[in-house]
Amino acid sequence: MPSLFEKTPCEGLLPLAIGGMTLTEIAAERITSVAPFAGKDRAVGAALKALGLGWPKPGQSVAGKGGRILWTGRGQAFLIGADPEGLAGIAALTDQSDGWARIELSGADVEAVLARLVPLDLGAAAFPKGSVARSSLGHMMMVLHRSEDRAFEIMVFRSMAATAVHELHAAMTALAARAAAR
Repeated sequence: MPSLFEKTPCEGLLPLAIGGMTLTEIAAERITSVAPFAGKDRAVGAALKALGLGWPKPGQSVAGKGGRILWTGRGQAFLIGADPEGLAGIAALTDQSDGWARIELSGADVEAVLARLVPLDLGAAAFPKGSVARSSLGHMMMVLHRSEDRAFEIMVFRSMAATAVHELHAAMTALAARAAAR
């Protein structure tokens, strides 16, 4: 009988440190897609309030002591690190925990690295801490969250983890080479 071994999406690929930038895998946490049923927005807001959170505005996140919730599209958000207690029956809940690779890019030049791959203005004025966007990373879809002033959480489908790491590695290397040539 074959033996199965649990592996993280980026196992053997991360961490990377290049030119003052670091790319690390974020430890696995529960991820639940939450989509309120018709007419249940207030009830979902109340249930999230009981968790120390609230429904995020478009392009935003809400953090609390038990977890955080990221806007991921109209009428949809990802609840991360928290049990969706109180949401059953008022929202469509889907466990997404194993479907995503979660990567953190941090360092002084995060915006410059991502500018090579992401078609958004990610400057601090346009995309401050707590901002969230669904966009592309190169040719793949992602959820991007500015988790700190100099750090971004990047979520890609688990099947695209190696490609995302490759693309980010190339952008980090190119930026570091450019800085070294000056």
